[in-house]
Amino acid sequence: MEATRIIAVRHGETSWNVDARIQGQLDIALNDTGRWQARRVGSALSAEQLSAIYSSDLGRAHETARAIAEAAGIAVVPHPGLRERRFGLFEGKTFDEIHTTWPEHAQNWKKRIPDWTPPEGGESLLELRERVTRTVTDLAARHRGEQIAVVAHGGVLDTLYRIATGQEVNSPRTWQLPNGAINRLLWTPQGFTLVGWSDTQHLEQPAADENTSF
Repeated sequence: MEATRIIAVRHGETSWNVDARIQGQLDIALNDTGRWQARRVGSALSAEQLSAIYSSDLGRAHETARAIAEAAGIAVVPHPGLRERRFGLFEGKTFDEIHTTWPEHAQNWKKRIPDWTPPEGGESLLELRERVTRTVTDLAARHRGEQIAVVAHGGVLDTLYRIATGQEVNSPRTWQLPNGAINRLLWTPQGFTLVGWSDTQHLEQPAADENTSF
């Protein structure tokens, strides 16, 4: 069975990334740095043969994907299954605000308890993993023997890394998730394999990493 090559990209920087403010599924736009990063990603991938470009339908990811699409000459296909994790009540708050106001919830988050959900409609790590696995498997299965780009968020990329390397959702993270980084995976019906991770050579200045998915 032919593999599907996947180029997975985290969206460019937003002002909320800089402030360590939880975005979740709120629709926050790229800042100037993020738009520059998007253009650099588009340029870096301009020689790649892409059969499709899929993106979260949230603006920060979709705008990043459009920069890739302009260079590749194909349209972006938005997909809600690629959205960031739902953080419920935490969306719009900083880490410090969460720790001060909801210390017990903050500890549950820090410990990466698999079935814990942020209050008021949040999504657990297990739910996120199931959604990301289902979505990206479905997209990859449409393009066997081809290469696609997937533009999403830190939580989605973190989950893909864990799936491809066989790590549990509550394992400590030792890998980076910079804005605008290029990551490569393979998919076959047997699952995902990691090919390369956190390539930022196309960025002329360091891209902001994230310490927690948001």
